[in-house]
Amino acid sequence: MLVPAFNEAGGLGASLTSIRAAMHALDARGWTSELVVCDNNSSDDTAAIARAHGASVVFEAVNQISRARNAAAAAATGDWLVFVDADSHPSAALFADVAEAIATGRYLAGGSTVVMDGGGRLGAAMVSGWNAISRVTRWAAGSFIFVEAAAFRAVGGFSVELYASEEIDLFRRLKRAARRAGRRIVILHRHPLATSGRKLNLYSPWEIAGFMLRTVLTGGRTLRRADGCSVWYDGRR
Repeated sequence: MLVPAFNEAGGLGASLTSIRAAMHALDARGWTSELVVCDNNSSDDTAAIARAHGASVVFEAVNQISRARNAAAAAATGDWLVFVDADSHPSAALFADVAEAIATGRYLAGGSTVVMDGGGRLGAAMVSGWNAISRVTRWAAGSFIFVEAAAFRAVGGFSVELYASEEIDLFRRLKRAARRAGRRIVILHRHPLATSGRKLNLYSPWEIAGFMLRTVLTGGRTLRRADGCSVWYDGRR
């Protein structure tokens, strides 16, 4: 289990507790697993909390989600990588579905639909729309991704050219790799990932809409700059 974390001291402990509990679904199959947290240059107690919960901690100095996930993946030793965001709470049932998908041998990678904690009607509408897009396109939400480690490394991991939408870029490459290998991508939906709706509480609808509009008008160039993706990188928590 790979968890990128930047200044997540407020909620990281609860998230890691959920992840640890969910990992029992893997234990039930006799599979070994590990918990790795990437401290993405936090200024709070993120690293100490991670260690207190029994996680191995690696450090990435450049504040970028792609680099943090790649650093965690580089430290991982397993045949499969499972990325979980630090504000998310997977269930044992979701992990059991992941294990079943892996065991079939048919899938190269996958993700899960999500449910949002809070966010009101806007959050519910956004999540519903994203889940539909995710299942049709087989693009996984960055908050929960599982992928064969060899395939992840073969396609080059997350792009460090992107500060947002890096998961979509990754899954475009993984889908091509899956076709070449005669395998598939799956988006699980029976037990959605519970994730935080804090961004909808921290940012106004106008701020979020403004980011989306700028991204469209610039042909996605805003995604290649941290200052163009302020919803993720201005430090609000």
